[in-house]
Amino acid sequence: MNNQQKNTLKGSLLQTFGFDNFRPGQEQTITQLLNGQSSLSIFPTGSGKSLCYQLTALHLPHLTLVVSPLLALMKDQLSFLASKGIKAASIDSTLKGNEAQTVMAGVRDGDIKVLMVSVERFKNERFRQFIESVPVSMLVVDEAHCISEWGHNFRPDYLKLPSYCQALKISLVLLLTATATRKVKQDMAAKFAIRDEHIVQTGFYRQNLDLSVLPVAESHKNGQLEQVIKAQQGPGIVYVTLQHTAEKVAQYLTQQGINACAYHAGFDSDTRSQIQQDFMAGKIQVIVATIAFGMGIDKSDIRFVIHYDLPKSIENYSQEIGRAGRDGRPSQCFTLANLDGLNTVENFVYGDTPEYAGIEMLLNTIKDEVVTNSYDSKWELQILQLSNAVNIKQLPLKTLLVQLELAGVIEPQYAYFADFKIKLLKPKDEIINSFNDQRKDFLQRIFNATDFKKIWGSLNFDTLLQDKSIERNRVIAALEYLAEQQLIVLETKGMTEVFKVNANELADPSLCSSLSNYFKDNEEKEIKRIATLVRFFQLDTCLTVNLARYFDDPYFDGNVNTNHNAVPQCGHCSVCRGQVAVLEHSQTQIPWPSDEALKQGMTELADRLAGKINQPLSLESYCRFFAGMTVPLFGRNKVRQLSGFGLCEQQRYQAIREKLASLNN
Repeated sequence: MNNQQKNTLKGSLLQTFGFDNFRPGQEQTITQLLNGQSSLSIFPTGSGKSLCYQLTALHLPHLTLVVSPLLALMKDQLSFLASKGIKAASIDSTLKGNEAQTVMAGVRDGDIKVLMVSVERFKNERFRQFIESVPVSMLVVDEAHCISEWGHNFRPDYLKLPSYCQALKISLVLLLTATATRKVKQDMAAKFAIRDEHIVQTGFYRQNLDLSVLPVAESHKNGQLEQVIKAQQGPGIVYVTLQHTAEKVAQYLTQQGINACAYHAGFDSDTRSQIQQDFMAGKIQVIVATIAFGMGIDKSDIRFVIHYDLPKSIENYSQEIGRAGRDGRPSQCFTLANLDGLNTVENFVYGDTPEYAGIEMLLNTIKDEVVTNSYDSKWELQILQLSNAVNIKQLPLKTLLVQLELAGVIEPQYAYFADFKIKLLKPKDEIINSFNDQRKDFLQRIFNATDFKKIWGSLNFDTLLQDKSIERNRVIAALEYLAEQQLIVLETKGMTEVFKVNANELADPSLCSSLSNYFKDNEEKEIKRIATLVRFFQLDTCLTVNLARYFDDPYFDGNVNTNHNAVPQCGHCSVCRGQVAVLEHSQTQIPWPSDEALKQGMTELADRLAGKINQPLSLESYCRFFAGMTVPLFGRNKVRQLSGFGLCEQQRYQAIREKLASLNN
């Protein structure tokens, strides 16, 4: 890049964003992108990753499409872009009426430069039809570690992004993440064919963060928490694992005269939004939250982050402490640590592993469909209905479907909405007569195939498409146009995915076992990740440096920190202060319920589910019941109401399994 181009970028940086200089890694990333080179940028939380695409988007001719995993992240970035005068929008589940059509019209007109969506949006036939009709200069994948099965937050739908890129002919890609080990980094780059020289990784080390591990018995946690917070100044976040813990801890802090408020996904969106606004405005000092809080927060003056419970992994820990001290000022990060909550963190892992019987049921469901529709070997599904039918949670079910794709058992064909509902905003005849003869006839056929009730009408595609001259895509395009023109309101639901089935691969007798083993291996990997976290908190060498090395910080090499010209010790973490943590259980042995109580609970569960399932309850189902884990079968049948639900929630899952197995012998 020549000096004139550099000056142009510097001018945009100052005029649009108000910054005099780029932060480390930003200029290199932007330069690569403007040279047409897809890039992977790994910057610590709060180090300005988003500016890499925001500034680049201003210098690209067409749309920048951003994939983000969380609505809160989208809303925060949209607010920032609006404050800088950059036209940006999202298409998401919160849009009402014809708001989505307004956004799409803005994109088509070139008025909107940045569009944010979730990865699931690509399955939406209305969105796919729209996005295929507009030129896209760049795809940005935020939280890109979600694409790697080696990452801590793998999301199976992310695996499809490279194929979406090809289908939409998007040649320029930017991957952004704050947390990537060497293996995850290599995996991400390989999936998008990003060359090593186009991976931009800045130092993970943040000198202003003071990391402390404070071993504390569970019974003393609240007192320790109060003491730590009262010693701090400024706003802070306390992270807990469970929603009810957030409420209890916030209540305790309030009683001690601390301005605290709970926040979790169980609150409605308006309540969450108000709490977030109050925290940003300084009306609330301390937020006690599950991990639902923080991803959309850009508050630079958070002075402390406290983990009341163990985080789920080192990756989660680093993301959460990364919300402190973004203004560069000294900030404290405390972990109130013991081993009592280890079972809770592990149970999140065990609860996501599908039972063998559920996998078998899924494969049999596909086989039944193929037999029924043997003439075309097509299989259709709606994810929620399928989740309930095979008793597998939606996220692991999506992972299972992706594994079936990778194994060549199923091949995605297309997705469609089962239900189209139309509300007329003007009289039907007036709408029809506003078009010329050919279009008038086409609209008349659409309306004739729509069963209008008092307000809404349901379009019957089966009836409409009996006329072979009518194409579904053309019908949808016409309806979208009417909605954009404020002539109708269009609502769709019943997202249905269609797959082609390879009957030979489906018939493989080892398929069910290999899929089950995949999930068991993944379960083992996640449990090891938790063990690595526990070991990290008990290290006898600098926590800060070890954290940086875990994430393959290029500036920590061997025994010398070459970037900061210092030996590998931060000098201000709890270990550097001579406080090596030893984590223990508060109780040497957690008492078990009596065998009689367990047997009664098993009978209670069997009675509740009698006639609701086609086979005897498995040992895993009983384990999940006593561990207090929810699965679709339990939710549908209100199993939470039973006295035995969660009876052993303080025990580790493997111990529950062994205990119940011994009862059955």
